Amino acid sequence: MLTDQIADMFNRIRNAIQAKKRTVNLPASNLKKEITRILFENHFINKYAFVTEEGKQGTIKILLKYDDEQRSSIQGIKRISTPGRKQYKGAQQVPKILNGMGVAIVSTSKGVMTDKDCRKMNVGGEVIGIVW
Repeated sequence: MLTDQIADMFNRIRNAIQAKKRTVNLPASNLKKEITRILFENHFINKYAFVTEEGKQGTIKILLKYDDEQRSSIQGIKRISTPGRKQYKGAQQVPKILNGMGVAIVSTSKGVMTDKDCRKMNVGGEVIGIVW
């Protein structure tokens, strides 16, 4: 049994990029759907779709984004807060990734959002991971 579903999601994406795969399939959950939406809105992936099957949780199908030289738009993806050690930050302490070139994914009381949105709305929360 897996204990950290988000770390598993990040590992699957990282492994698919290293293998130059076009798509990656993940077991679905509400938090993973929100993280996928953030990746899409920040232009790290091309498309995504939620596939539901009768009686099952469903899957998330992600189409990865590459340039003409087969370099992925995701250069790195890292889990920050783990089940054994949660990382909480205030609105002004949320990390800025590569001077705004990357994003920190933060779970707040107002939903899952990026570090930029956290500073704009003045809310802090648990830093789930970073993507650059």
